[in-house]
Amino acid sequence: QVQLVESGGGLVQAGGSLRLSCAASGRTFSSYAMAWFRQAPGKTREFVARISRFTIITDYADSVKGRFTISRDNAKNTVYLQMNSLKPEDTAVYYCAASQGGSGSRTEKSYDYWGQGTQVTVSS
Repeated sequence: QVQLVESGGGLVQAGGSLRLSCAASGRTFSSYAMAWFRQAPGKTREFVARISRFTIITDYADSVKGRFTISRDNAKNTVYLQMNSLKPEDTAVYYCAASQGGSGSRTEKSYDYWGQGTQVTVSS
């Protein structure tokens, strides 16, 4: 069992930056692929980024490529999402997810555990 707790969300102006963190419980964090998804008001949840167990693979949605960076620190049981050049369309609740599959995927079904989410609001 893995528990995930996101933090770092908030209100930022367009062009600004935020760094989200997701802290995981348990001793086997390094065995999970991790991902970030987001859900904007009135929309379905969508893939943002994923990272494999030992950072061999990182993958980004086209909408965030070049602006967001996913990383992990297995010693701290934490995954991060550095978000730069934020746009109003990045406004959403951001969720952290863990997959027992080694590299994860872009689909929600691949993920076994989810956090409660953290709100990111980008003003224009």
